[in-house]
Amino acid sequence: MAKVLLEQVSKQFGTVVAVNSVTLEIPDKQFTVLVGPSGCGKTTCLRLVAGLEEASAGNIYIGERLVNDVAPKDRDIAMVFQNYALYPHMTVEENLAFGLKLRHTSKDEIRRRVGDAAKLLGLAAEMLGIQELLARKPKQLSGGQRQRVALGRAIVREPQVFLMDEPLSNLDAKLRVQTRAEIKKLHARLQTTTIYVTHDQVEAMTMGDRIVVMKDGVVQQVDSPLNLYEKPANLFVAGFIGSPAMNFVEAKLTRQDGKMFVDGGVFRAEIPQAYIAKLTSWAGRPVIFGIRPEDIHDRAFHTEVKEGAALRAEVDVHEPLGSDIILYLTAGEHSIVARVDARSQARMGQSTEVVIDMKKMHVFNADTHEAIL
Repeated sequence: MAKVLLEQVSKQFGTVVAVNSVTLEIPDKQFTVLVGPSGCGKTTCLRLVAGLEEASAGNIYIGERLVNDVAPKDRDIAMVFQNYALYPHMTVEENLAFGLKLRHTSKDEIRRRVGDAAKLLGLAAEMLGIQELLARKPKQLSGGQRQRVALGRAIVREPQVFLMDEPLSNLDAKLRVQTRAEIKKLHARLQTTTIYVTHDQVEAMTMGDRIVVMKDGVVQQVDSPLNLYEKPANLFVAGFIGSPAMNFVEAKLTRQDGKMFVDGGVFRAEIPQAYIAKLTSWAGRPVIFGIRPEDIHDRAFHTEVKEGAALRAEVDVHEPLGSDIILYLTAGEHSIVARVDARSQARMGQSTEVVIDMKKMHVFNADTHEAIL
């Protein structure tokens, strides 16, 4: 087991800066997720740790060892790829054992590790059943089974660090949910330092002990899933984490009779007293007001409106999800998304009244996009 440390690491491809001066420490035994949109540099960071790319600047440590000039095979890491990368002419058992044979591991040790990995995967969930699949070749397996073999091949290495590059993206939705739970169970048992790359923020939120949000090669925020959701550092993180995404409205903060308000044009909402001290210096200045869809409620089913702001809007789209309903609303010039109670009677083409829970409000600097509240 080992921690991973990146110190001021950059990577350029010609004139394109894929990773820009990233400093990041991943503690021993932690499951850390790198997340961000396509092209943000998350996979490049993973490949730099693996040694598949050479850093243009900075240092990379695995444990206490500087690995900038260490070959990938000598870094004591195991990587799981998006496309499985199995040898089609080999059986499952041969695929699992191949890397160990290249390292001249003894036959008894190979047999033990392959058996332990198959057993571990079988214990992780009854559906895996790799023990019964050892004699098959990859073409005889489903996509989910192939991905489990790829995981098994990483496990038998018994490395210091697991690197996973979007390993679930080729699976169907139901299997993806099941497999991400299996990976977390495996991590809980193996306690191996893991770096997991995904573009899916739901995967990141449900799997990571800690999440690294990236944009344009730069780390935007590193925090626990709950803190990323409740205390985003800037407008990008606030909009990227959460589904549906946070609503943003250009607004101004005003003061009147000892109270403070958010004036968004089509609505004027009183700011809770607990937040006024943090926002006093912003009175009269333009800001960006943020509110998550789940913090906007159908007024008919929201009894507590003491610190809420009522808003009448037109319903453009109505998406029933069973447990709740997603409403796409138009209020004046603003498009707003609300996640409301499943009992809501709001329908497309009608107007409805919703309540914004101001206790859950966010405020961002209109110029820098940094979080104020």
